[in-house]
Amino acid sequence: MTTVFDFLAKGGPVMVPIVSCSVLTLATGFERAWFWTRLMQREERIVNAVLDATRRDLTEAANIASHARDTPIGRFLLAPLQLRNPSPETFRLALENAGDKEFVKMRRGDKILETIVAIAPLLGLLGTVTGLIATFESLNIGGGGTGEQATQAASGIGEALITTAAGMVVAILALLVFRIMVTLQAQQMDYFSEAGNELELIYRQYWYEPALLASESAHSPPPVAPQVPEALAGDR
Repeated sequence: MTTVFDFLAKGGPVMVPIVSCSVLTLATGFERAWFWTRLMQREERIVNAVLDATRRDLTEAANIASHARDTPIGRFLLAPLQLRNPSPETFRLALENAGDKEFVKMRRGDKILETIVAIAPLLGLLGTVTGLIATFESLNIGGGGTGEQATQAASGIGEALITTAAGMVVAILALLVFRIMVTLQAQQMDYFSEAGNELELIYRQYWYEPALLASESAHSPPPVAPQVPEALAGDR
């Protein structure tokens, strides 16, 4: 019974980098799956807790976000909440800066998968060429073929087909994982934007604008009593 290792061995030396690409693809896929599973299981609960606390107490909201610093959404929400009396522009800038940092981390593994998608078919093509070269080298054109030569030719053709198929399979798998990751990243960017806008709106409505109105009221001059003309005052 032909085992997997025997099957891969028939692909020749080019199968070594192809198998390495497949292992790297699976490792990246499992690592990213663990990352996204942990993130998506907790982020909605964290966002709701932080937004509700922001309406009551900014310190409480910052503490909740601080306890969730092991998640991207927690670090994203904590960035503006740990500032002291920021303006809306500073508040938004802190959100944007934190979001950019988290999106970079979310794209981890993209370059690896893009490289595998590009290089795996080329490795398969290389295996095809080397297999065909081995096939033609084993043929004795015009001298009559022997059973051994036919076996060697079949082995070369098998190497060519195996490496071609393996390269395409690895490239398809890497492309599938990459597209899933890109889709999740796009969804997270929209979710982060929605949560950040909601947090900024709450900050403006509950904290910044009331404080601004109170400050303007405290610095406004007292009302001046209307002055009565002297002639009218004498008549009285």
